[in-house]
Amino acid sequence: MSMANDERHERHKRVFPSRASLRDGCWSIRFRALVHAGCLVVASSLPSNCPAADWPRFRGPNLDGISRETNWFKPWPKEGPKILWRASVGTGFSSMAVARGRLYTMGNTADADTVFCLDAGTGAVIWKHSYPAPLDAKYYEGGPSTTPTVDGERVFTLSKRGRLFCLDAATGQVIWGKNLTEELQLNVNEWGFAGSPLVEGCLLVLNVGGAGTAVDRTTGKVVWNHGRDTAGYASPVPFTLEGRRCVAIFAAKHLVVAEALTGRELWRYPWETGWDNNNADPIIVGNRCFISTYDRGCALLEARDGQPVVVYQNQNIHTHMNACVKLGEYLYGMNGREGKGRPNDFRCLEFATGEVKWKATGLGVGSVIAAEGKLIIVSETGELVIAEASPEAFKPLARAQVLGGRCWTPPALANGRIYCRNARGDLICVEASRQDRPDGVD
Repeated sequence: MSMANDERHERHKRVFPSRASLRDGCWSIRFRALVHAGCLVVASSLPSNCPAADWPRFRGPNLDGISRETNWFKPWPKEGPKILWRASVGTGFSSMAVARGRLYTMGNTADADTVFCLDAGTGAVIWKHSYPAPLDAKYYEGGPSTTPTVDGERVFTLSKRGRLFCLDAATGQVIWGKNLTEELQLNVNEWGFAGSPLVEGCLLVLNVGGAGTAVDRTTGKVVWNHGRDTAGYASPVPFTLEGRRCVAIFAAKHLVVAEALTGRELWRYPWETGWDNNNADPIIVGNRCFISTYDRGCALLEARDGQPVVVYQNQNIHTHMNACVKLGEYLYGMNGREGKGRPNDFRCLEFATGEVKWKATGLGVGSVIAAEGKLIIVSETGELVIAEASPEAFKPLARAQVLGGRCWTPPALANGRIYCRNARGDLICVEASRQDRPDGVD
């Protein structure tokens, strides 16, 4: 065997699981095809595992920042929306997951991370799970950056240093836990792991390692891994391409597309930034994928014959922290970098062409989600804005200052309530609608 073949063989062994490890994971080689089909059925049904108005994971039920909730908004009174409750959850940027009447988020206090489970209607603490973890403040407040992922009776969490837990969603009891950084000898990136766990069939897919890692969601056993290199900060995004279930991993220096079940890399597209700041989740529509970062601009890629082809690449939006939302044929999102004196704005782009339709200033590098044709924006300084999603102009319908401090964390909408938090851990529940709303299983 030639030296080149030796290198390819060794690389394949590092990246893909052995037959023995597959047998010990969530399938056997003999029944791999059968389980593959079963995993795809589970994956395609995940959003229906919770009530339609729940928000069970980062960027919502469909991982696109869009809620399926309807009739959720009525104009606020002059004094602003009603704050139903407040809580303190520690320093961090973890967003909120809401499922079956419970809210889950994370924060750090006195060098310990805590996973909180609160009553979504009252803010009362149901349970907490804590473990030692450094604050890791560096040019910002620090604390955990990932969001808990709820899957039925389990909730999955990942710390900045690679502590991975599977907890009982109702009680907080540890079902399994592990330190991925120690087990896989990972190189932790500059600001720690920030991509939220993705439940994909029988796997839990994570943006850790050079281009992602997957573990068996029932046991935590590693199924596939792409090496020790530093990761990007975005969350894995699942999609189906030509009948094959895939995941997009925005790694430190590339966008990588891999088979979800095996981790086999299908293609990658180079995307380097000054500090490996690939932060915003890719937006995938059919065979097209939109990416954006603060010092590279944006690009729309199209998969053709198994390879990425550039539809456009331009400087029309520079996403620093949070991904855009796509409503209809348009993208709405934050442009520019955080920091005093640095220009930034909120803008609308045409998805197919990248053309800027309008810009609005004064929101900093906050975040946006959407529901029923409306944008739900939290500015960097804590102003909550509801706006009509229109390519014609920025059209605010209501706005009020609801928080102070630094607000980079995306809000969550669930059951007629908007949940927002800031970096120091002030968490609020805002009444979006004055109608009485059911809470699923409260």
